[in-house]
Amino acid sequence: MKRDFALSTYSSLLKALIENGYQCISFLDFLNDDDLASKVVILRHDVDKKPGNSLAKAIIESEFNVRATYYFRTVKCSFDPQVMKKIADLGHEIGYHYEDLAMCHGDTDAALKMFEANLAKFRDLYPIKTICMHGSPLSKWDNKLIWRQFDYREYGIIGEPYYDLDFDEIFYLTDTGMKWNASEIAVRDKVSSQFSHQFETTFEIIEAIKKSKLPKKIMINTHPQRWSDSYPEWLGEYSTQSIKNIIKKQIVKRELKQGASYVN
Repeated sequence: MKRDFALSTYSSLLKALIENGYQCISFLDFLNDDDLASKVVILRHDVDKKPGNSLAKAIIESEFNVRATYYFRTVKCSFDPQVMKKIADLGHEIGYHYEDLAMCHGDTDAALKMFEANLAKFRDLYPIKTICMHGSPLSKWDNKLIWRQFDYREYGIIGEPYYDLDFDEIFYLTDTGMKWNASEIAVRDKVSSQFSHQFETTFEIIEAIKKSKLPKKIMINTHPQRWSDSYPEWLGEYSTQSIKNIIKKQIVKRELKQGASYVN
């Protein structure tokens, strides 16, 4: 029996996309390329931890001759220069998964200074052109809101998905909480959108692709630490995530009571 959130399942997802006419590209490619196919998927990966799992995904993607974007954090469990270099050498984009506002407890001036320092740290390794906020679900600070006061374009950044994509035109799929329909536990990894497609498993997404039931423009966001062909590793992640989901569900309820809004 096939297992969801296995690397073999991710390979099946890529195969279905390609065989059904989707061009799989990085976020940077989407912003820069004026000659895109009519059916496009932006492949985005948030490297919250276990960077080795991201490398495994990057290798699979290179075998399919597709490009993706990998957003790394600065924390020890994510930031791995050797892995980043290997992923970049495979042709993928490296981006900064920033969480400076949460780390600075809402102090925007301190957060901007931290962002500048961290961006420079990344650019010593790779020419960062796009960034993406880390959700920091246990923090009350929404990292992307720092850009209501400052402008990331002043730093040579040309895109941030939550600000530079129209999610009424681009269908957003994310594996938050090891689910594809986890709006009740997604604290910040969600968008306002006209689309109402709901999927519980990757296999349902694959079937929808084969039946041409998905929109022509899609962003798929995964967290590679959740994807493994090793059953013990997968089970450990699933067990940990199940506990986190209980906590996150309560956080979402609190946020909704406080009238939280999301950037589109």
